[in-house]
Amino acid sequence: MREVDPKSTTRAMSYELYIDAPMPMVTLFKPLDVTGLVRLSKKGHKFNMLLCWCAAAAAQRVEEFQLLPVGKALIEYDSVAVNVIVEDKRGELVSCDLPFSRDWREFEKTYLELTGRAYETGQAHELPEAMILGTSSLAKFEIDGAVNFYSGIFNNPFLIWGKYIRKGLKKQLKVSFQFHHVQMDGQQACRFLEYMQEEIFRLGKATG
Repeated sequence: MREVDPKSTTRAMSYELYIDAPMPMVTLFKPLDVTGLVRLSKKGHKFNMLLCWCAAAAAQRVEEFQLLPVGKALIEYDSVAVNVIVEDKRGELVSCDLPFSRDWREFEKTYLELTGRAYETGQAHELPEAMILGTSSLAKFEIDGAVNFYSGIFNNPFLIWGKYIRKGLKKQLKVSFQFHHVQMDGQQACRFLEYMQEEIFRLGKATG
């Protein structure tokens, strides 16, 4: 993790245009075919874990995820991790950062261990050296999308989804992806969502 000169990166123009924008966040909406993940979840694997792995795997393939504006600084990270929100045993929400592993079963072990600890202790788990892809699951509710608020403090990219629905013989999940325009443009964001769909298909086929 290090501060870099924006002019030395591919984000130089976007930095100049959007670093002082009062609302620099952009949100895209996309339906994903999650049929394979639903099938895999019925074998005892958490659907949310599988989706988080696919999102993190897709993020590794887009270099812009390693850059993030923090205040007026542009920070370059060596790794990209994913965050989940855990409801602890007292019913309170706890933030939990999860390191990525290319082996989804290793990621699953880490997911279960860290979210289980957050549930029991109510203590957050943070990975300050990693660029964090945030997620929020509203799995009990069927929604078309969500536009997150912009606090001016956290500029991290963020995925939100609700309940998957049946579309014929397939299962569809509508996701919202929010990102800071300094970090990436619409082209990179769309590519990320396409990669996420590819990872979902790949995981579903490899374990189907």
